[in-house]
Amino acid sequence: MAKIDKFLQKIFQTGSDRLIMTSGKRAVLSTGGKEQPVTTQPVNVAQIQDLLLEIAPHDKKEVVGQPGQYRFRYDSPSGAVNVQWARNNGSLQVQFLPDCGRENPEKTPTPPAAAAGTAAIDALFRRMIDMNCSDLHLSSGNPPLVRKDGVMAPIGTDAPITTEEARKLFRPITPDRNWKEFQETHDTDFAYELTGIARFRCNLFQDRTGMGGVFRQIPTRIPTAEELGLNSHILDLCNLSKGLVLVTGPTGSGKSTTLAAMISYIHQSRAEHIITIEDPIEFVYPKGKCLINQRQVGLHTEGFKRALRAALREDPDIVLVGEMRDLETVKIALETAETGHLVFGTLHTNTAASTIDRIIDQFPADEQCQVRTMLSESLKGVIAQTLCRKIEGGRVAAHELLIVNSAVANLIREAKTFQIPSIMQTGRGIGMMTMNDALLNLLKKKLITPEEALGKSVSKTEFRMSLERHGIKLNETPAADPS
Repeated sequence: MAKIDKFLQKIFQTGSDRLIMTSGKRAVLSTGGKEQPVTTQPVNVAQIQDLLLEIAPHDKKEVVGQPGQYRFRYDSPSGAVNVQWARNNGSLQVQFLPDCGRENPEKTPTPPAAAAGTAAIDALFRRMIDMNCSDLHLSSGNPPLVRKDGVMAPIGTDAPITTEEARKLFRPITPDRNWKEFQETHDTDFAYELTGIARFRCNLFQDRTGMGGVFRQIPTRIPTAEELGLNSHILDLCNLSKGLVLVTGPTGSGKSTTLAAMISYIHQSRAEHIITIEDPIEFVYPKGKCLINQRQVGLHTEGFKRALRAALREDPDIVLVGEMRDLETVKIALETAETGHLVFGTLHTNTAASTIDRIIDQFPADEQCQVRTMLSESLKGVIAQTLCRKIEGGRVAAHELLIVNSAVANLIREAKTFQIPSIMQTGRGIGMMTMNDALLNLLKKKLITPEEALGKSVSKTEFRMSLERHGIKLNETPAADPS
């Protein structure tokens, strides 16, 4: 009997999802997201390697000590398991998952109904990662779908899933409190981690056909500002000591990624206390110069406004508000920025000017004059972004940038935000950038097509004129433009 067999026996005895061994930590059984230690002492790399070498097939033994991600199937006396391990920067983690009935775990996964624990949905996540997709969509009556480069497509030839199969996929990865919330309200949000590989922002919902879920991949490594194309003027906003900075755009436009890159930039250059309030926590920051406390709505705090109010008593230098979704949260964020803190937040608006209008319009008419004054003094910049499909695959963000100087502050105070686009055009010398200019820059770099740029423009008539001035032709005549 192999040394690992006594541990594997406990998986089948307890009905656990998996056995996890991570160097420097105690081995644990994981069931529905809850972990139970099965060793009294942490295990080390050498111990894990010895366990793997004893059971690994001949072609896998030679890579046990090498960096990377590997897997194989092992038939233990208690039952078959899929063995998956990842080695990176000296650390080693191995997971043992009950086999789903496949002959070869490296080929197409078994249908969801045959899954044990999280194995089936984990397999779908791995396929999604291998295909470099941003989102996985699972809904009753439909086959698994993914979003790749902004376009929906089947993940393979999988059959449509039933509501019962969806439930079996979702329940093992859903925390108990979220499952209760889903049963009561028919939707819930949470984060799930495929340990050592990727994190996912998860949303479960109920529709007319049954259960559904959308899972967005959150990279384990935060992209750098350079990789995202954040210029020096955007990074200058990271060097502020106080004020409000907003990152805006439609759902799925990469706002969270941009904010994470900005926080990471601060994390490497300043020694500050940063508090993030998120729903759910997405990017996890490595060690750096800052103390970063990440709070998840519903798990670590009741809501955004409560956490933001509490943050004022927690000695922060910088506060990130994952979503400014209601009037009270907006109000407290403005007060926080006014009292000498740097506040980052997000809104679902398409342009810098509309962002300001959206904030002001949330307030009662008799408070709007005061809010304009507060915004004119506190707002320092707005980054409005959209994601464009690249010619060679993948996506790239176009960034509109409004820097609030004295001229912009006066327009906000005097309720003349409709003049802000003109100010942005004349403010190019100090780093301001309209969305049309940002799209044009991507065109000149031959990263996107003229048709893609036109589709993402919020002022298409002006953009067509700009294309003509630069001698750029469209491949086909666009439809009538309402703008």
